[in-house]
Amino acid sequence: MFDVTIIGAGVSGVFLAYKLLEVRPDTRILMIDKGKKLHERVCPLDQGKTCDCHACTKYFGFGGLGKSEGKFNYTNDFGGRLGEKVGNDTALQLMLEVDHILCQFGAAQVASYSTKNTELEHAAKLHGLQVLSTQVRHLGTKLATDILQSMYMHLNRVEFTFETMVSTISKGDDGFTVDTDQGTFRSKKVVVATGMSGTKWLQGQCDALGISPTITRLDLGLRVEMSLKQMDPLLKQTFETKLRCKSDDYVATTYCMNPGGRIIRKYQHGFVLADGQNYREVGYPTENINFTLFVPRYFPSFLEAQTFAQSVIQSINKDEGRIVVQRLGDLRKNQVTTEKKLASNSISPSLSSIEAGSVQREMPELYVRAFLDMAGALEGLIGEKLLDDTLLYALDAKFYEPKVETNKHFETKVKGFYLIGDCSGETHSLSQAAASGILLGEHLGKSL
Repeated sequence: MFDVTIIGAGVSGVFLAYKLLEVRPDTRILMIDKGKKLHERVCPLDQGKTCDCHACTKYFGFGGLGKSEGKFNYTNDFGGRLGEKVGNDTALQLMLEVDHILCQFGAAQVASYSTKNTELEHAAKLHGLQVLSTQVRHLGTKLATDILQSMYMHLNRVEFTFETMVSTISKGDDGFTVDTDQGTFRSKKVVVATGMSGTKWLQGQCDALGISPTITRLDLGLRVEMSLKQMDPLLKQTFETKLRCKSDDYVATTYCMNPGGRIIRKYQHGFVLADGQNYREVGYPTENINFTLFVPRYFPSFLEAQTFAQSVIQSINKDEGRIVVQRLGDLRKNQVTTEKKLASNSISPSLSSIEAGSVQREMPELYVRAFLDMAGALEGLIGEKLLDDTLLYALDAKFYEPKVETNKHFETKVKGFYLIGDCSGETHSLSQAAASGILLGEHLGKSL
């Protein structure tokens, strides 16, 4: 019998195993993941082949989304509610430990930076904007992959089983039985750390164990590509900034700001989305900056959130991976952007195979209105009108797990059954997900 079975080998599960073995080296740990080993996680599209994007191994397997850009934001301002759960000071200490562990495996070769800018905070407040600050360690895909591979080698006392599907988890008097397509395992405790890759599966397991989720969050928004020069006043002291604006019916926040970066396609949950890529991933910068303005909404159930997402995104994608782009000037004039206008636009779209059109016709009014409100406030902050040639892509999305109630150690109402990382509904970032793993690893190491 294993002491702990971890289902999911993303950052929360990896940091849990690391901390648990540090506290109690003799712990018998089994880690199960439906994905592949790190070096086998390759998208066929990157090799010029065809990919089944609904089940692409690039997005799950050892390291989870920690492999993608490897951006660790150490803050309570955004990225989850870990601070609310365990206290802000404790959450920050846990995130500092995450960074310390990363540096032990090579992260220190990339300097961390702070987005804190007191002068900007005061100026933004005058225009109805809030500046969210963080300490950042941005590893990039290559270094993040190297670090995760080193951590995998370090976890040589963990028994791994990859490309394995868990069918049922059942609770008995002396522990849990985990049935998989690779055999049946017994364990004293079970930790689910599946991130966003196993939403429907987790919901089924929770239902079987008598655990009911509460609400589900869904973020949708426009991806914006604008002149980097226009944002210079905000970026004098920092590589990026995160802004938030509020109205009576929404709270909108900029996300994944990439100075000099590009727009890329993101394949998630069967959808094709407009995502951002740091220029370091390609090696040379553009003259643009891109970010998404996300507006979160909360739904009574995961099904309702998914139904709404599908109704919006599928109508844009049309099962063809369609992404629509519009000039800001055309949006303000309620005009459709044409291919001819796009061809002569001073800001060249960094994403190819897009369709000129109207984001206003493609998206619910709330998300377009939130962007126009943010654009007006941003113009006041930078002291000039945003260029009419600013490009708006429909759309980007961020999905969340249904919220399941857990205690301060991430234990559900079923004793010995834990949810950590993004699948808990408490964390929404690499840093907070990893921190939740450390917290539980410390707890289990002392209580087993």
